[in-house]
Amino acid sequence: MKELTQEQKDKLSKVKYLALDMDGTIYLGSKLFPFTLKFLEDIGNAGIGHSFLTNNPTRSVAAYIKKLKGLGIQANEGNMYTTSLAAIDYIKEQYPDAKRLFMLGTPSMIEQFRKAGFEECADDPDDVPDALVVAFDTTLAYPRLCRAAWWASQGIPYVATNPDRVCPTDQRTVLVDCGSLQKCIEHATGRKPDIVLGKPDPTMLQGIMHKHGLKPEEIAMVGDRIYTDTAMAHNAGAVGVLVLSGETTLETAQKVAEDARTNPAPEFFPPDFVVENVAELAEMLIASRR
Repeated sequence: MKELTQEQKDKLSKVKYLALDMDGTIYLGSKLFPFTLKFLEDIGNAGIGHSFLTNNPTRSVAAYIKKLKGLGIQANEGNMYTTSLAAIDYIKEQYPDAKRLFMLGTPSMIEQFRKAGFEECADDPDDVPDALVVAFDTTLAYPRLCRAAWWASQGIPYVATNPDRVCPTDQRTVLVDCGSLQKCIEHATGRKPDIVLGKPDPTMLQGIMHKHGLKPEEIAMVGDRIYTDTAMAHNAGAVGVLVLSGETTLETAQKVAEDARTNPAPEFFPPDFVVENVAELAEMLIASRR
């Protein structure tokens, strides 16, 4: 464990709750990190609560809970928040009359929208949707991408679930994520989404704070990406913890820190803490309470 300054100890000692990214943070692809279960036990023994928070909308909440249970992690709907739920909440609030959606998303995600009362439009120019939803779609077929671009070009409300360019994986491939699909549609039509939900948008983190009565300095967003996870922490005024177990390398983190020191308007703000993994974070949290 790194030696902590008094300022770092003071900051960590105020943290009562962790918002935990999942892929790249507590597991990678289908493999649980060997330190995850002990980490969850350690923070629980220290009286620190947690929620699982993900930009990946490919699974329904029930499917995520089932996946975590299969990995040995207990979770429930109360401590699980996905960008599918964020999109559902947003559409219901901003477009209360919208019922019929054209969606780029997995069957599991689309089922989550059906459960919330929405209908799925067909890939048909005569089946006009009330809104377009673009998400990370591992089942994507080219005609559906073209249809999404068509509806974007027609000016209907356009919601994207998350800005991630790629999804972390332990396989020898690149998983093209929602942010890259948005760029494809933008290049083809000139249209950007009306809103991009998920991290770094602070809405999900603010919802957790409101639910548990937390101040920004009492919650830490823990994840493996600077441009989503720790950017979300910055946007919410919370503590940002970057883990190096997923997408971001130490070299990238150092470049971001250097840019913030020399650039009055940096693209990204550096995290408050950079750790190898959540096991090191648990050690630091416990040490700050001694």
